[in-house]
Formats: sequence, structure tokens, C-alpha cells
Amino acid sequence: MVEESFPDPPSPFSEVRNFCNQVIANISRVIVGKDSEIVLLLTALLTGGHVLLDDVPGTGKTKLAKTLARSLDVPFKRIQFTIDLLPSDLTGIHFFDRKKDEFVFRPGPLFTNILLADEINRATARTQSSLLECMEERQITVDGKTFPLSVPFFVIATQNPVETQGTFPLPEAQLDRFLLRLTMDYPDRAEGLRILDRFHATDPFSELQPVGNAADIVNATAVIETVFAHELVRNYILDLIEATRDREDILLGASPRASIALLKTAKSYAALHGRCFVTPDDVKALFIPVIGHRLILQATGSALSMIGFGRAQARSRDILSRILDTVPCPTEDFRP
Repeated sequence: MVEESFPDPPSPFSEVRNFCNQVIANISRVIVGKDSEIVLLLTALLTGGHVLLDDVPGTGKTKLAKTLARSLDVPFKRIQFTIDLLPSDLTGIHFFDRKKDEFVFRPGPLFTNILLADEINRATARTQSSLLECMEERQITVDGKTFPLSVPFFVIATQNPVETQGTFPLPEAQLDRFLLRLTMDYPDRAEGLRILDRFHATDPFSELQPVGNAADIVNATAVIETVFAHELVRNYILDLIEATRDREDILLGASPRASIALLKTAKSYAALHGRCFVTPDDVKALFIPVIGHRLILQATGSALSMIGFGRAQARSRDILSRILDTVPCPTEDFRP
């Protein structure tokens, strides 16, 4: 009698890769030409961090956040930040219920899985700090009572660099709380034509179906924790971080929190590609989006304007690219 053979079960890392590929492909049905940004956004979600999107209006920031939430079938909330927004508008309040004859908590929009904080720099520093505290602690304290936030809790905050009047720029210490800082950028001619072709008759978002759920994110996160990072890779991360502290064009280099963020995102990035170990190429791919907003560059006299913003972003990318080119990269076998 011939024994029946069965294929080997898929590894947890291949399952993570397949899940992520399904989410990326689903988002790409709506968002055109932004595959690398989608991969980085999903990497931040799997890492448990948050993303700051800096770009002009109309480049798809809100649509990207909504499409991610729809693809994962999780609750989504959008908050338009304004100067009169109060911390209680985010966290919720206790109100007196006459029927129950007691105070009852009414949850605010922070009680969700994916939150879009639109134009976060239009709110006052007090409101900004209340959101950033929730991002860090994953809990909300109202009137002395603590409420845990949903899992996952993922914040996508946006900033509009075009208008600076009536805004409150995030200080560098608060920027450091964001895991990644991304830009959408304008599409090229071919991508613009694809956008027109895709949206000229109907919005593909209305027909989008979920391909995952919150449990898939939690399971993927557990797998990512087991990703191996060789000592040589960890030292390479430290070499890059220390290189940001030893340059005349950088006033304040990356912090230890930045090195931890780079390591964690590299582990997520490796698992997203179906690998159980981190390579230097993973670190290189994430170095600029993870570190770029955590530096304070030496002043060059650029005004706070769209031109000044663009130059500062380009200058930061240029400096970090030169660091990647000059810091020696290990070439050994990095598998466990």
C-alpha cells in the first residue's frame, strides 16, 4: 500500500507574506502607483507604530487610510483637526445620564482601530499632545479612569505644508513619536492617466471587499516578534545611527529610540517579504523614512514655506543617502 503524501504546511512567515500581499493588492485596486508607500504603511501597522503623511492636498492621503481600513475590515475614524478642537473631543467625556441617575462615559473617536488625524498641525499643542500620549501608551485616562484602546490602534496623521498660517508645527520631540514619515508625491503622467481611467465612471473604493481582519494583524505581529536579527545587522544599525551624530550638517542626530524603531521596522519588513531574518537591505530600505524626521539639521535660512519644506525634505534625504553610501555594509550570512 502506497502511503499518501501531503505537502508541508506553509511556514508562519509565508502566511504573513501572503496576507500582506493580499492587502497590498487590494489597496492597489484603489490607490495608483504607490506600492512602495503602501508597503511602508503596512510595515508600520505590523510594527505597532504610527505614520505621519506630509504632502499637499489631493494626493490620496485620506483615500489611502480609508482603503487600508476597508481592506482589513476594521473600524475607521477621521478627525479634522482645527484650532478649536479640544482633547475631550478626541478622548470622550463623562456626562450625566438622567435615566440612570449617574455619570456615563461617552467614548470619543480615538476608540477605533485606524484613525486618520487630518491636518494635525492645525490643532493646538495641548490637543496634539493628548493624541500623542494615546499613541504611546495605548490607553486613555479621563477623570481618573483609564480605558484601554483597541488592538490594533494605528494613527495616520497628515500635515499640509502649503498653508502655514494658523498652524502649530509639531516639535521635534513629538515628531520622534511617529515611526515613519512618508510623502505621497504627485503621480507621473502615466499614473495620472491610470487614475483618470480608474475613476472616470465610478469610485473603485465603493466596490472594495475586505481581505483580512484585526486578528490577522495580531497573528502577524506575533510572528514578527520571532524574526531573527543577526549581531552584525544590529551593529550595522548602530553604525548608521552613530553616523547621524557625527556630521557638521546635522545639529542633533538620531536617538536610541530611533535605533529601536529601525530594528523593529526592519523585522516587520523582513516578515512582510516572507523571511525569518533581517538583512542589511531591509535596514537600508527603511533608514530614510524611519530616521529622516528625527534629525535636526543645521539651519540654512530657508523660510517656512512650500519651497522651504521641500528643500528641507530633500536635504534630509540627501544627507541620509550619503550616510548609507559611506557606512560599511556587512556581507555575511545573516540567517539564524
